[in-house]
Amino acid sequence: MSQQQMINLTIDGVPVTVPKGTTIMQAAEQKLGVKIPRLCHHPKLSIQGSCRVCVVEVKGVPFYMASCSVQVWEGMEIQTNSPAIRQARRDILELLLDNHPRACLTCVRDGNCELQNLAYTLGVRERLFDGERKRFPIEKSSVSIVRDAEKCILCGRCVRVCAEVQGVHNLSQQGRGFTTHVAPAHGDKMDDSVCIQCGQCVNACPTAAFVGHSDSDRVWKALGDPTKHVVVQTAPAIRATVGEGFGMAPGTPATGKLVTALRRLGFDRVFDTNFTADLTIIEEATEFLNRFKNNDRLPLLTSCSPGWVNFMERFYPELIPNASSCRSPMSMMSSLIKTYYAQKEGIDPKDVFVVAIMPCTAKKFEAQRPEFATPDGGQETDASLTTRELIFMIKSYGIDLAELEDGEFDSPLGASSGAADIFGTTGGVLEAALRMAAEVINGEPPAQMEFVEVRAVEGLRVRELKVNNDLTLRVGVSNGLQNAKKLLDKVVSGEEVFHIIEVMACPGGCIGGGGQPYPPRGYTILDPKLLAKRAKALYTIDLNKDVRSSNHNPAIKALYDEFLGEPGGETAHRLLHTHYQPRLPRGIR
Repeated sequence: MSQQQMINLTIDGVPVTVPKGTTIMQAAEQKLGVKIPRLCHHPKLSIQGSCRVCVVEVKGVPFYMASCSVQVWEGMEIQTNSPAIRQARRDILELLLDNHPRACLTCVRDGNCELQNLAYTLGVRERLFDGERKRFPIEKSSVSIVRDAEKCILCGRCVRVCAEVQGVHNLSQQGRGFTTHVAPAHGDKMDDSVCIQCGQCVNACPTAAFVGHSDSDRVWKALGDPTKHVVVQTAPAIRATVGEGFGMAPGTPATGKLVTALRRLGFDRVFDTNFTADLTIIEEATEFLNRFKNNDRLPLLTSCSPGWVNFMERFYPELIPNASSCRSPMSMMSSLIKTYYAQKEGIDPKDVFVVAIMPCTAKKFEAQRPEFATPDGGQETDASLTTRELIFMIKSYGIDLAELEDGEFDSPLGASSGAADIFGTTGGVLEAALRMAAEVINGEPPAQMEFVEVRAVEGLRVRELKVNNDLTLRVGVSNGLQNAKKLLDKVVSGEEVFHIIEVMACPGGCIGGGGQPYPPRGYTILDPKLLAKRAKALYTIDLNKDVRSSNHNPAIKALYDEFLGEPGGETAHRLLHTHYQPRLPRGIR
């Protein structure tokens, strides 16, 4: 094996040695701990070098160089913090700011805006350049995402995350010169585009050019309406991330504190979407075992992630028959609240307002799908809030979540197994299904409850799992839809055969969803260290539960005995299953 070539150079007068191919930015940070300012750069995305905030001086070069894109060379002498460089960075930032709206105090990103933080760090204290400023209307056609081109700094991070991580390629820079802006093809509205509503553009944006569409005002209104019985459900991943919004360390489980906070906000009942995650496993494992027995429509594709479902309907309609017909846990819970729970409590379903707390902007789209309409013309899920929206609501109420006592979910839709908790991280849905399927196939619970082969998936993974001496299942796990495409293309072409594939739209699964908290200081979006800590929180909750397999949840058994009948039966199928169809942008038919 040939030895890697090393490069000797000087940074701020300090001799350093780094491998060939290292950028100036990487060398400064890795060797000296100098974090050069940046906006367009992201370590998980391709290099664009457009913002120029990261410029440095290089001896012998008559112009400033972008440290994010220039690789070091032998004998290079670099200055990262000379007076001239500091002034150049401030000038560049001042030009960005003077073409930026002056509404920081009322902006949703106030306090966690990268442009705002960089202005503070670089000492920009006044606006020096007056002149014409770009003007664009706010685009609100999407139920999930709001686009404000006036706040865009053309860093390109949204374009790259949509293309490189999600494989959707919905966004690009439109126009020229002063009119340049980011939008779908031909400047179309988001709702008329191939957007899958995943919200990764929201996560990647350093300002507020992309933000989630807020439903919090509608929820406040319902909470203040004495005629409404307001019920909330909270997704598995939320308990691993909501604490970050209140200064709690990443990876700190906050289930009980979350329940108490929701009660303080005024919700009449607090249910756990984990309950219907268990229910999803019962229905989906039953569906898989029936298909496996009959060699019918394999591989089974999971259908819990709404961004993935949207992606499938748009880009892989030929695989729709392979998708599980199970609704997501959110939609199962909303269906049960407006049928089983309303009937049990003697409440008119029209008076029940269901709020879902989700890690995902695409859940807003799912909530409004016509398949999930109620007989009176409403929706089973009346409002879907992201983790970020919930954090804002809790703070605006004056509650410090970190100081709360632990509460308990309400019955009958609040009990869950540990298998449900791990739904929130990549591989979790598959592992939960395998726990039950292995028991059904072998007639006894698996000796080892953890299927570690499908955990900690970075991108995608293919494994052959030995269920017993006679049966081996070939499974695939993917997160981030660009990775999913690699598996799905092989399925479509017949190049590879699988029994079951889990697909999560977002990197890391729901813990990296488009509605999760913006990363705390020291982390970035798509940061493997942050995602690992969030995942660990869910695995810890699972490990500490007495019941760790969905089919052993006594509350689920009672629901079938009392209301649903048998798994996969007529009532279960009517309330817990759905169908999908090819979906094209409105302008294409």
